[in-house]
Amino acid sequence: MRLVDASGAQVGVVPIEDALRMAETQGLDLVEVAATASPPVCRIMDFGKFQYLQKKKAQESRRKQSQVVVKEVKIRSRTDQHDVGFKVGHIRRFLEKGHRVKVSVFFRGREITHQDLGHDMLKRIFENVKDIAQIEVQARLDGRHLSMMVSPKK
Repeated sequence: MRLVDASGAQVGVVPIEDALRMAETQGLDLVEVAATASPPVCRIMDFGKFQYLQKKKAQESRRKQSQVVVKEVKIRSRTDQHDVGFKVGHIRRFLEKGHRVKVSVFFRGREITHQDLGHDMLKRIFENVKDIAQIEVQARLDGRHLSMMVSPKK
């Protein structure tokens, strides 16, 4: 097998018994790195320390990840202007915290025939938050819900 020592230097092609003896004298482990290579490659290393460092590296990468939170604000197509203002306040607060917001206008009964009211409602809402938000997904109808996604400006 081809052997790499603890410092990363190539020792060369040696029998398995010699490689095991070398690892044992150094108080380290013999780890097979590339089994499919011809000849197979083994490395002398402290395997416990290697596993520990891999685990720490994985924890560090998870710590740097940011969770993307999607908040949803539901509103009717015929909601009063004061109530819409209240909802816009919620949307602004979510955007300032860095969350994405899904704004949904839902229709009841025959209101679905007046989808233009829903589109107008979404336009008014976006006009109130366009200084801090951008449209991520344009308004689209999904069943009885007309929804758009807004995210904070970068």
